[in-house]
Amino acid sequence: MSVPAGLAIPATVSAHDVPPDTETFDVVVVGFGIAGGCAALEAARAGARVLLLEKAAVHGGTSSMSGGHFYLGAGTAVQEATGHDDSVDAMTRYLVASTKDPDEEKIRLYCEGSVEHFDWLEALGFQFERSYFPGKAVIQPGTEGLMYTGNEKVWPFREEIPPAPRGHKVPVPGDTEGTKIVMDLLRVRVEEAGVEVRFETGASNLVVTDDGAVAGVAWKRYDESGVVLAPAVVVAAGGYVMNRDMLEEYTPALTRKLFALGGSYDDGLGIRLGQSVGAALEHMDEPFITAPFYPPSSLVKGLIVNKLGQRFVAEDSYHARTSYHVLQQPDATAYLIADSDHMEEQRMPLVPLKDGYETVEEMEAALGLPEGSLVATMARYNEHAARGEDPDFHKHPDWLAPQTTGPWGVYDLTLGTALYAGFTLGGMRTGVDGEVLREDRSVVPGLYAAGACASNIAQDGAGYCSGTQLGEGSFFGRRAGLAAARLSAESTEMAR
Repeated sequence: MSVPAGLAIPATVSAHDVPPDTETFDVVVVGFGIAGGCAALEAARAGARVLLLEKAAVHGGTSSMSGGHFYLGAGTAVQEATGHDDSVDAMTRYLVASTKDPDEEKIRLYCEGSVEHFDWLEALGFQFERSYFPGKAVIQPGTEGLMYTGNEKVWPFREEIPPAPRGHKVPVPGDTEGTKIVMDLLRVRVEEAGVEVRFETGASNLVVTDDGAVAGVAWKRYDESGVVLAPAVVVAAGGYVMNRDMLEEYTPALTRKLFALGGSYDDGLGIRLGQSVGAALEHMDEPFITAPFYPPSSLVKGLIVNKLGQRFVAEDSYHARTSYHVLQQPDATAYLIADSDHMEEQRMPLVPLKDGYETVEEMEAALGLPEGSLVATMARYNEHAARGEDPDFHKHPDWLAPQTTGPWGVYDLTLGTALYAGFTLGGMRTGVDGEVLREDRSVVPGLYAAGACASNIAQDGAGYCSGTQLGEGSFFGRRAGLAAARLSAESTEMAR
């Protein structure tokens, strides 16, 4: 039985077959998104001669499509300026508690290095605005530098860990493309550091020595092809949301009436290059899927029920956590109900208004819910919300309000009706410095991975915080670049 094209693992190139006059670098980085750019810059600043390959005609990758959230904390300058206390311990405890299978060593390193990483990012040439956005939004609508972008204030996390906002947004208004300013600055810094960048040039295969070490890459540019050698290769070539075969194999939920968040080159090739030399994969079955129903934040005060007329999640959860739980419900069906006092014009109409109803009984019948179910659910919710309580799901008192003023509006969160969007989270298993690991956790010598083709601290949609991928991609990309430069220097020293 033939392997689908999208799952095909590239052949490796034997170092024996490489001509002796093949060009050589200290480090080769594959992919010029946030992770690859940071890796190349740090490797060059550490003294390595670096080649950066980018399949597209421009830098940026999928990173440039995002709004510009970096999940950072432990006492950044923005947190201090806006009066929000945070600590390494609190940030670490939150990420460990909210992560499906936490890698505590990576999480602690990320939290311990968060303030320094914040400073490093600003040193690229921009500044996060020293301001705070208090509302409930997917991303700050203006240029505010800080907001809550996870479940820090959601039960049970808020009971166990002092909550702090950690969503640092670049000073660009709007929901998308804010990261472009970071990527443009990163390109300038990369060029200043002497990195050689080759656009419209993609890696096709890895070069491997007899002992299994990665020693370079084969590349392709239109109808040209060739090989470049390096003792250290960093793969930062994106995820696989545009590869239908990989989605069907690993995350079939992402094939179900979803809008893919990614670029055309998120084809999983970086992951498959890793597989060609024995890389283990982690969390490949965990997608990020979401259909935010806020803003307006007033809708958060409503209640969400499934097709049985029952609540199943705290409505003040981060939108991806809510969506994660919607997809676990019968037929992935759910409805958000808000009364006339809490319905405002939607700013991101991804969850459509289904209809309005004069009575709860009429609404229950029109939605096809079991008789009496919605009446009982809303009566219980309203009774406790009037007292600022939610004994069932512990919604924060800030978002509790009785939904008693008719008519009521119903927003349809059902998969296939609401516009869900998603991307992939899994990738190559890596160590704390981006070194690629095999199933037995031994290191694939010479190979590093970062960004969306590596598995780091963003593991599942329920625990995801907006800004984690940019945060971890840039942070662990830097570590991978530094480690690759060290390996190259050691190889040079041994050769002498």
